[in-house]
Amino acid sequence: MAALRIEGLDLYYEVHGEGPPLVLAHGMGGNHASWFHQVAAFAPRYRTIVFDQRGFGNSRDAADGPGRSRFVADLAALLDHLAVDKAALVAQSMGGGTCTLFTARHPRRVSALVLADTLMGLRLPAPIQQRVAAVDRAVDGLSQLERVLGPSFRRRDAAGCQLYAAIASFNGVNRRTLTGTFGSGPTPGELATAGVPILFLVGEEDALFPPDIVRDVHRLVKGSRFVELPATGHSGYFESPAMFNEAVLGFLASCSTVATATSMQPKIT
Repeated sequence: MAALRIEGLDLYYEVHGEGPPLVLAHGMGGNHASWFHQVAAFAPRYRTIVFDQRGFGNSRDAADGPGRSRFVADLAALLDHLAVDKAALVAQSMGGGTCTLFTARHPRRVSALVLADTLMGLRLPAPIQQRVAAVDRAVDGLSQLERVLGPSFRRRDAAGCQLYAAIASFNGVNRRTLTGTFGSGPTPGELATAGVPILFLVGEEDALFPPDIVRDVHRLVKGSRFVELPATGHSGYFESPAMFNEAVLGFLASCSTVATATSMQPKIT
């Protein structure tokens, strides 16, 4: 447990395990504690880094701080602080904005990118953006748990719903009070040109980023992969951790296999 001092902010982070670096970027309702299912599964194989984006968890920020506008720079500063040249990034919801823009700006520092229940950070074609906007309007009146947890999970796990709400309660901001903007991000085509392996991972019951929309964006990112988790809402890492972890670990293993095989090819001069 440690903190990186950045212009008056103590950016909280934890590092678990050893191996290739793997960074987990939480969503609006999360913080470093949200990833307890993933840390246990990933740390035996990866140097697993979890952190609180500014305004969340232990990364307390001023009410009028830069918020989202500094998320990408904060991630770069954290990797520099930890002497991580290149890492795999797993981003959930809001974390997708951080990691998508970071990948677009620093593709050589990203070994793989998992976009879990998110299209944030992407500059989408107008027809798809209109569908996203329609979804935003449709879910605006839902309670927070209805937005982020699927109906299957809410029916079967009352204690889990309470735990999710308790973890989120430690955040200093929410979707209505978080300041700043991510700014203009890459188009799906531009993200594809970064040359980074990408997995789109989405819950079948995701109310915020429905799988049909995520699938259509995946098709625009050449070479990307798509996995849909059954009976799962917007928070697959929390609702269906075994399936989520299996999908992520399988994807990362395949990326590693491809990279190793490529490095073993004879050089042609």
